[in-house]
Amino acid sequence: MVISYRSAWWLVFALMASPLLWLMMLAYMGGLGANPIEFITRYLGDWALRSLLVALAATPLKIALGWTWPVRMRRMLGLWAFAYVALHVSDYIIIDQFFDWDAIVKDIIKRTYITVGMATFLILSSLALTSWNGAIKRLGAKTWKRLHRLVYLAGVLGCVHYFMMVKADTLPPAIHAGVLGGLLGIRVWHHLRSRSLDLVTHRRKS
Repeated sequence: MVISYRSAWWLVFALMASPLLWLMMLAYMGGLGANPIEFITRYLGDWALRSLLVALAATPLKIALGWTWPVRMRRMLGLWAFAYVALHVSDYIIIDQFFDWDAIVKDIIKRTYITVGMATFLILSSLALTSWNGAIKRLGAKTWKRLHRLVYLAGVLGCVHYFMMVKADTLPPAIHAGVLGGLLGIRVWHHLRSRSLDLVTHRRKS
């Protein structure tokens, strides 16, 4: 049975939404643990980074396996990643700090992992705000592509934020960093291979 692209799109959309629905169910059933605020903040942060890695996997999957459908869903995946990041930051500002802007500013300045996290949020915000088709026309295709390459920097900063936040168990952030490294490695390999092939073709023509 062949699944249509539209059905696959909605299936992936539902999968991306499922962690948020699970969190809502845990909250309803009182399953957030002894420190609900910390649980929610970390849960949303974990899924923000995972969603970003899923979005970053679209092109490597096309390179490695020839799959084109993840690339067609890349905008939706990226917006889900931004949604989880925005919820993660909103939870910190609203629930954890109760809009205490003085405390928030001091946290951003004094705690490096929060500084890195906010930088990641600002990058993804700029990408989300320019994810619509009209932004490509207004910015120009080249400028838009250069801007959206910052998503890789956001991935690196997200992993750094995760490493800096944990105190003892560094295995989860190491796994996320390893996945990111693999995805970036595929992109770098493909870029170098393409340049090499172009160089060979140019030499043959000349």
